[in-house]
Amino acid sequence: MARNILILGASYGSLLGTKLLMAGHNVTLVCRQKTADLINSSGTEVRIKLRDEAEHRSIFSRDLPGKLDAAAPEDIDVSRYDLVGLAMQEPQYANHTIRVLLIKIAEAKLPCVSIMNMPPLPYLRRIPALKDMALDEAYTNAQVWERFEPGLMSLCSPDPQAFRPADEPANVLHVGLPTNFKAAVFADEAHNRLLRELEADIDAVKLDGKDVPVKLKVFDSLFVPLAKWSMLLTGNYRCITAGEPKSIRDAVWGDIEASRSVYEHVDAIARRLGADPEDQVPFEKYAKQPKAC
Repeated sequence: MARNILILGASYGSLLGTKLLMAGHNVTLVCRQKTADLINSSGTEVRIKLRDEAEHRSIFSRDLPGKLDAAAPEDIDVSRYDLVGLAMQEPQYANHTIRVLLIKIAEAKLPCVSIMNMPPLPYLRRIPALKDMALDEAYTNAQVWERFEPGLMSLCSPDPQAFRPADEPANVLHVGLPTNFKAAVFADEAHNRLLRELEADIDAVKLDGKDVPVKLKVFDSLFVPLAKWSMLLTGNYRCITAGEPKSIRDAVWGDIEASRSVYEHVDAIARRLGADPEDQVPFEKYAKQPKAC
């Protein structure tokens, strides 16, 4: 059965959206009106490299079994959707029109899967050690999350690396590292059945008989998606310097022991919060990926 998925954010969100479209589900991308007009007229293009192939393939939404549309936030009717994906950067949710849409989503009690780098505040409230901790200052505007029930929020580790090429239209996304989205379960088993249904449908997709990377993997542990914390602090966030920005590769390998220290320190914090070492990714495995980029 085709599900209707609402995804806030048409850049990184188009990667998850394309995987859902390939599996036969319908997707609405929430974005600026100009971008929505482009997507509605031309669709999206996601470039991804299949295993053992030298070149990226372009996957066009117009060729996929699922239906894609795009809309500005004020034009969304939340009653149409089974699930919401959160794919914008955290500060963007403080925008008035986005905030109004979030209120509608929360009041409709729709299950939400976040692929944000910054975990939504309701998700952190599901972790016992963080449930009553003062965390509001970590957010641009923590009030945008106050209406959400924590059990309706899942976090999906944003492991796949993708970007919009600077010289391309806003409906094009290039996937540099096609790893998996790792999602934590919801509190309600009915929502978990939906999540696992999407997991199975995406896993079954083939392209010319070949497996297509970037799967959706569902885990019982709330801490599996938080393995991304160590990666972000070690690589992505250290790309920003007082001078010129660095690549992730240079940020990690410019001083590998300093990188190891940062990574293991953040891992240790996650373990103090309750993470099992099995939930985490060893530094050596992580470090190989930036070196290959």
